Amino acid sequence: MSSSLRAGALVLYKSHPALIVSIGEKIDIRVANGKDRKVRPKDVRLLHPGPLQSLGALQPPAANIEEAWELLQGEQPAFSELAELVFGEFTPAAAWATWELLQDGLYFAGDLSTIEVRTPDELAALREQRDSKAREARAWEDFLARVEKGELLDEDRKRLAEVERVALGRAEHSRILAAFKVDADPVAAHRFLIRCGYWPPEENPWPRRAGVAMGPLDIGVPALAEEPRLDLTGLEAWAIDDVGNQDPDDAISLDGDYLWVHVADVSALVRPDGHLDQAARERAANLYLPEGIHPMLPDAVTEQLGLGLAQESPALSIGMRLVDGELRDIRVERTRVRVSRTTYDEVKGRMQAVPFAAIAAVTDAYRARRLARNAARLDLPEASVRVVDGEVVIRPLPKTASRDMVTDAMLMAGEAVALFAESNGIAIPYAMQPEPEEICHPQTLSEMYAYRRLFKPSNTVLHPEPHFGLGLARYARATSPLRRYADLLAHQQLHAFVSGAAPMSREVMAERIAGIDANSGRIRRAERQSNLHWKLVHLQRNPEWQGEAVVAALEERKAVLVIPELAMEVKVRLHDRFALDEPVMLKVREVDLTTQDAWFRVL
Repeated sequence: MSSSLRAGALVLYKSHPALIVSIGEKIDIRVANGKDRKVRPKDVRLLHPGPLQSLGALQPPAANIEEAWELLQGEQPAFSELAELVFGEFTPAAAWATWELLQDGLYFAGDLSTIEVRTPDELAALREQRDSKAREARAWEDFLARVEKGELLDEDRKRLAEVERVALGRAEHSRILAAFKVDADPVAAHRFLIRCGYWPPEENPWPRRAGVAMGPLDIGVPALAEEPRLDLTGLEAWAIDDVGNQDPDDAISLDGDYLWVHVADVSALVRPDGHLDQAARERAANLYLPEGIHPMLPDAVTEQLGLGLAQESPALSIGMRLVDGELRDIRVERTRVRVSRTTYDEVKGRMQAVPFAAIAAVTDAYRARRLARNAARLDLPEASVRVVDGEVVIRPLPKTASRDMVTDAMLMAGEAVALFAESNGIAIPYAMQPEPEEICHPQTLSEMYAYRRLFKPSNTVLHPEPHFGLGLARYARATSPLRRYADLLAHQQLHAFVSGAAPMSREVMAERIAGIDANSGRIRRAERQSNLHWKLVHLQRNPEWQGEAVVAALEERKAVLVIPELAMEVKVRLHDRFALDEPVMLKVREVDLTTQDAWFRVL
């Protein structure tokens, strides 16, 4: 048919119809938009020799596709023959309609030179396939309509999981977001999920976005094995915590001038490389969220080992004496203790009574020694944030003598463990912090805020190094093995040593601590962002909130203010009347939970 190329012929050009206008050295064709083009003969394929006056005349004629399909079963018709059977004639319009029929591919397939007739089975399969696609397309449009209205069905939530992955930073693309012309970034996806009703308005995505492990640990916990233990049940021991604490893992005793810090003996139950140890290593630490705690270890471990949860508790006890500001006579023992549980607030009113006055005398002297070595004491506002029955409860945590006493007793235990491990050649994780470029002794809130910015991050290392912020030449975290994996590692090493077994080598310990700082950083970020989230929820629920803030820093265009009752930093536009450490009254103006921003008006 290519020899029949002439003016007025219908040809195929790039899968579209074209009319030959004239033939010379090249072929002049007219395409559907009315424009003329010059092409080579090999660029076109003849559909019908014509004559055709205009592409507008290519109106599809009446067709009898089913009958032609049945007649041609088992045949391989020519293009013109197929056109005549389907449309009753072979005209330019019939030729173009036949080409479109081949492109549709339902009844017939192929091209100008080779045509295949679908078998009944092939036709049935193609129809089902197309019907299925049509149903999917209708379902997709219906789904988009429900999302737009925020009227989700249960099945829609499965589809929207792809948007949730974007909101949690686990994916960078979403067909759904693209359909709504929404950017595929976490903030935009977060807003989208709230708008369509997939997430409630107060959804806290920050822990999952940080990639921390959540939920209970459903793994078996063995019974505690019998071991020889030093009986210290005759000593009065106190576990002092915040109200509502659920994992008491340390307590204090005083025997004359000898201070004991008793710590839940988690290493007696959680042995190196066991299934409990592997679970704890993966989680690295308890995750404390306002909504609740996601533990590093199963609750059954705390039930067996938490101090004061039973009449007697197994402990790994660290004993020491403070002599001229230095720790002496350090002991690490497996013990049995009898512990009374109480709170900081309860002890606050008993600091002048037995035994707390005597304990405080020791810890005060220890603190004075640390401060003399430039330990940083930053009394910046802190607050407890909890969600109780859906209500956000924010409770400021004032610096009290009872908190100071417990803090320094635990630091004494950490230094004692570091000294004990170093002198006995036991490999444990040490905590160190480099010295800042400038050493200050801040007094005001703004000075403390500025000094904190100079601090360098602490690190976990395998050899003792100074911890600047604590004012200690060596230090190991060792008083929270129920809550932190680094503490549990130290306990496993100590427990092995005092039991006469071989502690893990430095090489093994190096592998154990490799991911501690990274995992701990994710947990701290999740906790910090979650606390801020619920503080912002509190402000959003109280649109008339107003309160006092203190100017902590003056930047080029903004002032950093600290709201003590919320322990929250905010930035506001700089005012001429702002001065460092001056109180300022603020009123909340707007809150954006998706970006964790809040805007205030200065009163």
